[in-house]
Amino acid sequence: MKQFVFLVVIVLLSACDKRNSSVSETDDTRDDPNQVLYDQVMDVHDEVMPKMDEIMRLKRQLQEQIANTPGMVVERKQQLERMISNLDSAGAAMMNWMHKFNPLPDSADPEKAREYLESEMERIRSVRTLMLESIDKAKQEATSKQ
Repeated sequence: MKQFVFLVVIVLLSACDKRNSSVSETDDTRDDPNQVLYDQVMDVHDEVMPKMDEIMRLKRQLQEQIANTPGMVVERKQQLERMISNLDSAGAAMMNWMHKFNPLPDSADPEKAREYLESEMERIRSVRTLMLESIDKAKQEATSKQ
């Protein structure tokens, strides 16, 4: 019986130790400035990535507006086509950013990793701006001419 109690105590102590080590690992990632920066970059991405559906929806609306208005004034058609092109560019910018985003491994020089993540933060913020501006202009157009 003593051996059984001893075994149970050993198992419980080892389980507690494993739980504490996983908590400290989580705390370590929160204290890592590069991990924080990576998370911020991904937050910007996660904010605007769902807007890709909205870009496609607005693009279809503008295309339908052109297709359903055969007597449209040339200048108006060109304006709508520019908006479609801007939506395409915004979507392509996001896809391009995602394709090229390749953070350095943990074993890389922390300074180089930080520089890379800072440059990626600038890039994804530019993508966000392009997407939001294109969406806003297309929304205004879609709602004002219906």
